[in-house]
Amino acid sequence: MPKEIDPKDTTRAAAYELWMKAPNPMVTFFKTFDVTNLIRVSRKRKLKFNMLLDYCIGRAAVKVKEFYILPVGDKLIQYDTIAVNTIVKNKEGEVSSCDLSYKAELNQFNKEYLKYTAQVAASCQDRDLSENSMVIGTSAIIDTEIDGAVGMNSGIFNNPFIIWGRYKKKWFRYYLPLSFQFHHTQMDGAHAGTFLKNLQNEINLLK
Repeated sequence: MPKEIDPKDTTRAAAYELWMKAPNPMVTFFKTFDVTNLIRVSRKRKLKFNMLLDYCIGRAAVKVKEFYILPVGDKLIQYDTIAVNTIVKNKEGEVSSCDLSYKAELNQFNKEYLKYTAQVAASCQDRDLSENSMVIGTSAIIDTEIDGAVGMNSGIFNNPFIIWGRYKKKWFRYYLPLSFQFHHTQMDGAHAGTFLKNLQNEINLLK
């Protein structure tokens, strides 16, 4: 279960003092990923590309301990589990939000992805796991190619957030520009860089 922790008892104590009340504590990194293997797996196994990317995001995040701590309001909360959010086009033609618990087994993650995104699309009701899990937000802008995007700093939603558009083909490989926004209290640039490196590795190793 999530619990409040004293920042002084964590490695984020200095960051908490520096960034919790900063006007803009959010940092955004941009990186282009080689997603050739992801597309190969998607086509070979007939699995959704965005599901596979969400899975790789979760798999990369669980290896970085900073993802389990999140500033919520003026508190620092520690979580036991991580979830990945995906945006779903619902039956009304609008969008709804669907949180999915990260599962190490791809088949299980895919099964829940298909089940809950279908439920959200049909009901137009968001699926929210933020009370129990640290949620990584994502948004796929599939109607166009984008070079990146900077999210908002609301002071309420401090969760890490990832945005991407359509992948691009260059010669015989496919590339996907992606933006990763995070709260500086939660992690430093080095931690974010490790996560992005992990993500490319997970994409390359997926079978």
